[in-house]
Amino acid sequence: MRFIVVDGLDGSGKSTHARIIREKYRKMGENVILREHPSDDNHYGLKAKKALLGRGKVNKIKAAFYYTLDVLRSVRLYHQEGKTLIMVRYLMGVTYLPLPLARLLYHLFTAVLPTSDYMFFLDLEPEKALKRLNERVDEEMFENLEDLIQVRDKALQLLRGWHIINTEGSIEGVQCKINSILEELDLKDKKVI
Repeated sequence: MRFIVVDGLDGSGKSTHARIIREKYRKMGENVILREHPSDDNHYGLKAKKALLGRGKVNKIKAAFYYTLDVLRSVRLYHQEGKTLIMVRYLMGVTYLPLPLARLLYHLFTAVLPTSDYMFFLDLEPEKALKRLNERVDEEMFENLEDLIQVRDKALQLLRGWHIINTEGSIEGVQCKINSILEELDLKDKKVI
């Protein structure tokens, strides 16, 4: 199974690039599943999204709880041999929590959940991310400059073994960087088999 993770700051282009990756492998005749979190096809994802659109401590706790259940559900249902699975917003959701707790949960999750060499963190300066986010209709609770700065700082402290891609450039330029890494990894995996 090819397990691809596309994570990153809000507004960094996670969904856009995950969909382009999906099409790349579909054109190659592969069976590809794309899971974006919070997802809209189950109770946990819908509750997480509702909490993210709210405000206050209770909604932060609810968002983290339901988001985690949504991700765990996706892993349980869709992590199968013979497929390409792309997960959007997978592990870096922990960065919305205080750093000591984020560190603990990140290490716990990476010990028990699937990981791979195909893990991408889409990075963007918080000011530029906020500019992109201001073009959207729904504003989630963490989509402000202060939270974006804190989330990015925590993520950059946790990332080890991820491919960090700056998404400031054009979609095509960024995807070219991602495709180059994907092709290198695919070639390496074929040699192992």
